[in-house]
Amino acid sequence: MSRTSLFEVTQSLGEVDGARIKRLLEGGVKIPPQPRVVEELRKYMTRKEFDVRALARVINQDPGVTAMLFKVVGNAAYHQHQPFESVEDILHAVGVRQTFNLVQAIALTGMGDIKKNRLAYEAFWSRSQVVAQLAMLIADERIAVCNIFPDQAYMAGIFHDCGVLLLMQRFPTYCAEMKLDQPGCWTCMVEEDRKFNADHCVVGYLVARHWHLPEFICDAIRYHHAINELDMHASRTMVAILQLAIDIYYRDQRVPHPEWEQVKDEVMAELGLDSDALLEFVDIIIERFHGDAH
Repeated sequence: MSRTSLFEVTQSLGEVDGARIKRLLEGGVKIPPQPRVVEELRKYMTRKEFDVRALARVINQDPGVTAMLFKVVGNAAYHQHQPFESVEDILHAVGVRQTFNLVQAIALTGMGDIKKNRLAYEAFWSRSQVVAQLAMLIADERIAVCNIFPDQAYMAGIFHDCGVLLLMQRFPTYCAEMKLDQPGCWTCMVEEDRKFNADHCVVGYLVARHWHLPEFICDAIRYHHAINELDMHASRTMVAILQLAIDIYYRDQRVPHPEWEQVKDEVMAELGLDSDALLEFVDIIIERFHGDAH
């Protein structure tokens, strides 16, 4: 990462988080570079050249990204556009900028050294993919209330915990210390800080800024465990969507969500749901999610 961009990010984070990021980078935390397909697409986005054929050619150069893109747009959130016969179909139906958002998220899933802790990486990405897909469905169902779109919710779902992955790569004992191999266990912020002097939310924010994600998604990643610290704007709504997606993930796994009781009132208020409506809404999302899987 360039000195200029690092300076900009540390300034935006403030003194404490900025110092922590600088220390982590100097200590060996590596920010993943954007793959070629994302860099090429970004050039088109920057120039506002939305030639669908040219964009499709760029995406098709990466078979892995292309295959995953078809899988993602198979989500029920895009049911009105299915089936898709080509990448050009996706660009036309979903939208150029929306497809770019999906490609960025998909590209991140190629990050990580699977030679080490292979099972941990696979479990991490499995969880992230499910949370992202659930977030897409929540956004689709509540779009009139929240004004957050499925592609944005998917992007936030994939990126929100990417800091965990970077810390897993940097600290060999991180996975065991955070008990990530145990059902229902996830990173404890207090223990993470005490044992590794790190904050995966801040690391995730740095990745999001480096990958030029929309600012409100960057902020949602930074505060996805602290919705109460966000004002009433899009990033707060995104955090509410993420938290509900995580809770539904735990419900579907029949594992308690340790954070839910602390955030549920703010999440429900942000999404315009009361307790009774929430139960029905969760059933709808789970039904739609499992409908995708069959």
